[in-house]
Amino acid sequence: MSDIMEPEDDRIINEPLSEALTKRYLAYALSTITSRALPDVRDGLKPVQRRILYGMRELKLNPEGGYRKCAKVVGEVMGNYHPHGDASIYDTMVRLAQDFSVRYPLVDGQGNFGNIDGDSAAAMRYTESRMTEAASLLLEGLTEDAVDFKPTYDENDTEPVVLPAGFPNLLANGASGIAVGMATSIPPHNVAEVIDAALILVDRKTATTAELLVVMPGPDFPTGGLIVETPESILQSYETGRGSFRMRAKYEVEDLGRGTWQIVVTEIPYQVQKSKLVERLADLLETKKAPLLADVRDESAEDIRLVLEPRSKTIEPEVLMESLFKVCDLENRFSLNLNVLHKGAPQVMGLKAVLKAYLDHRREVLIRSSQFRLDKIEKRLHLLDGYLIAYLNIDEVIRIIREEDHPKDVMMQRFGITEIQAEAVLNLRLRALRKLEEMEIRGEHDKLTEERSEIIALLGSENRQWTKVKKELRAAREVFSPESDLGRRRAKFGEAPVIDVDAALEASMPKEPVTVVLSSMGWIRGMKGHGIDLDSAKFKDGDSLLLSEEVYTTDKLILMASDGRAFTLGCDSLPGGRGHGEPIRISIDLEDSVEIVGMFKLIPSRKRIVASSAGYGFIVQESELESNRKAGKSAVNVPTGSTLQICDVVRGDHVAVIGTNKKLLIFPLDELPEMARGKGNKLQNYRGTDKLGDVIVFDGEDGLIVTDSAGRMRGFPEWKDWLGKRAQAGKTVMKGFPRSGKFTG
Repeated sequence: MSDIMEPEDDRIINEPLSEALTKRYLAYALSTITSRALPDVRDGLKPVQRRILYGMRELKLNPEGGYRKCAKVVGEVMGNYHPHGDASIYDTMVRLAQDFSVRYPLVDGQGNFGNIDGDSAAAMRYTESRMTEAASLLLEGLTEDAVDFKPTYDENDTEPVVLPAGFPNLLANGASGIAVGMATSIPPHNVAEVIDAALILVDRKTATTAELLVVMPGPDFPTGGLIVETPESILQSYETGRGSFRMRAKYEVEDLGRGTWQIVVTEIPYQVQKSKLVERLADLLETKKAPLLADVRDESAEDIRLVLEPRSKTIEPEVLMESLFKVCDLENRFSLNLNVLHKGAPQVMGLKAVLKAYLDHRREVLIRSSQFRLDKIEKRLHLLDGYLIAYLNIDEVIRIIREEDHPKDVMMQRFGITEIQAEAVLNLRLRALRKLEEMEIRGEHDKLTEERSEIIALLGSENRQWTKVKKELRAAREVFSPESDLGRRRAKFGEAPVIDVDAALEASMPKEPVTVVLSSMGWIRGMKGHGIDLDSAKFKDGDSLLLSEEVYTTDKLILMASDGRAFTLGCDSLPGGRGHGEPIRISIDLEDSVEIVGMFKLIPSRKRIVASSAGYGFIVQESELESNRKAGKSAVNVPTGSTLQICDVVRGDHVAVIGTNKKLLIFPLDELPEMARGKGNKLQNYRGTDKLGDVIVFDGEDGLIVTDSAGRMRGFPEWKDWLGKRAQAGKTVMKGFPRSGKFTG
């Protein structure tokens, strides 16, 4: 047998699998958090966004310049800075160009960059782009050593760790991202307002969040809309860095004459796709879940225009909108989770902390760029000093250059200048020796000397530095002036009107009598009118009447299933009485093995006794049985092998229980608990295969009255002989009790 080659020792790592997975997953999680999902608190950008802007700057795609193909930009960014796929880069680039996605676009796009309907952008080979003025502000000072640079992924070049950020982009454009174990969600804001808040913080570092919110009241979404969050909630959100903002569509009421009107929605909540909103409204119409809405039309062109027609002109516009706000994205919430990278680590920060971190960054940028400028001035002044010495001794300089073999060394020794100055003098052109040139150099020298003094004073005074920061922020504010189309506030603040929508819906709906009929095979229908002779009702072959209930179209119907679930149906949406109706399983999620055991009109104030065949039960308020879910609501926890058997109205103060063993037990109603859901307490004790037969709640003053199968009523004045404690076995029923073992028929 041939020898097996042993692998080299350094290629094998002996390590428990759990530890290896833990280390590698933590490394992946950290990479996702710091290099992909969370923005930096200083410039508000994720790495891919920062690399796109830096790549566009390197391609000289300035706002005043021409456009270049997006494919060129994506290739540049992917090849030099971002070691990921082109799709992720282009998707980010598209979003930075969409004025409905970001409050202040950083990419000026030319071509199809998608729309608010959710249509995707054209391929990168068809679209073109360049930077916006806002992007230029973020990059301003990049060549002045204002920020640190790091090697790119292939170490052939460098890229900025963070941008100088001439305006507070984190709050201006917001951010969203999902990392491993954490996420971020920051809404966009109005730059002018954010800068005003920052200026307050520069002047008074003790300013509270409430004082900052006086000038920066909340988010400013690019799609506008109405923010109806309370000031107290907004303050708490900004203080803790966590919360949410309730947004609503903005609408107008158009008078069509003769008392008719329609609603026109002109602004929708942020990040809501208009096409999906229209689809949802159409679906609500089809399923009759928007009873006040008659029609919806999308008449949008450049601006949003959604037309909503009411079902009746007597409906109040506010009532119609409030009913729609509850069931579709005409109202939604945007969460605030100010989770950002601060000093390289993720951290949830409040508004004041975010602004302070940004201001500290701007001060550091100012100091570094000022020091860079000072170094440049020092070098230039050093050369100018050499030039001035040369001009003062021009004849001697010319002689040395003409006669000496090593003129540089001679000049250094003769005039006491440095090698750099001597080299500069030797490189002077003849035309530079004219008198005018000397005057210009003296003027430049004086100007630079004055500037150097100002920079030295700036670097030596923290107050001067903050004053300079304020001046730069005010200049940036002018770019985003609230008087301009770009800078004006789009989202407004308001209060949601207090309207009882349910009462308004009930008042606006026609109240017509309906008799609900449910057949044994599970077919349901609503027959118009009350007092109908159900014996004449037609059913499918082999089918028959199971349950019926007289209601009105404004009522709600509760259906109790054998597995303990409660379902709710609107009586106005029941199938018509013509024909056999439709299967109940179309309206509710009901398995074939589960049957309907009870059906009644919902009266929230009424109470019912519910009990399973295993002999457990409790009292429940009917309002607890209501549910908006198609899957229903679990109301009674039915023990395995048993079913829900009883769901009767509570009318009295005593409970009578009879088992299949024909034993009767009566006990006070107050021995049963009132619950919202659960298994309940044992009603009667059984042995072997015996189980619950029937339950009734009666008034002790009226006595126990039962109804036999022929409909005859009979009272039992001796019922007190069967009084006992709940969960006892009881005694054999009295003589004359119906053979069926039931209290009713």
